Amino acid sequence: MAACGTLALMPHAHPSWTLDELAHAGPEHLDPAFVAGFDRKQGYPDPTDDIDAIRAHGVAPDATVVDLGAGTGRFALAAVGAFGRVVAADVSPAMLATIRGRAVEAGLTTLECVQAGFLSYDHQGPPADAVHTRHALHQLPDFWKTIALVRIAAILRPGGVLRLRDLIYDFEPAQADAVFAGWFADAAHRDPADGYTPEDYAEHIRTEHSTYRWLFEPMLTRAGFEIVEVDFAGRLFGTYTCLRR
Repeated sequence: MAACGTLALMPHAHPSWTLDELAHAGPEHLDPAFVAGFDRKQGYPDPTDDIDAIRAHGVAPDATVVDLGAGTGRFALAAVGAFGRVVAADVSPAMLATIRGRAVEAGLTTLECVQAGFLSYDHQGPPADAVHTRHALHQLPDFWKTIALVRIAAILRPGGVLRLRDLIYDFEPAQADAVFAGWFADAAHRDPADGYTPEDYAEHIRTEHSTYRWLFEPMLTRAGFEIVEVDFAGRLFGTYTCLRR
């Protein structure tokens, strides 16, 4: 793999029936103009809790950590100072260009960048000690989520850590109208440049693939993970820490 200074495209050697992740990435995530304002819209999420959670489960300073769906690199760039080897993987050339620029600016010559997704990332070297992913798995329909989780388990050593954040629905189908109405109301007066609006949320529900918690957790266990910590915010945002069995 190449350092972020020399962006690499992983060779695709997967079955012809594999989903085209670039087509499912959402056109905004491929748009350099949108990516330029991505962190502001996301609210500049702090990766400290994720790094601490990974460390708390025995991942040492010399560990290998893979960030799948790395986005603009907020986690990956911070993780370089905490772990021995960090790989940032994303399907979007615009996202990876941002990570590459930030890594060069910060002098982080060891960060590895790979253009690949959950279904196309091919891990090189010994098994990873941890995998991190934030708000990316929902781009895949449920069948493909499970395939992705199996592939993540294959990347990890036994006892390795999966730290996952995503939009996951922690309610019953009959409660959807009420939960979404509250979600939209919270964002009703938000500037689109400063955060997600009701229109953004409605588009997510219509066009992306967030799933129910009671469907997602069996996917994790069937893929070979033990769920050790779960936290939900607003019945919509789940944070999972899992260990590979």
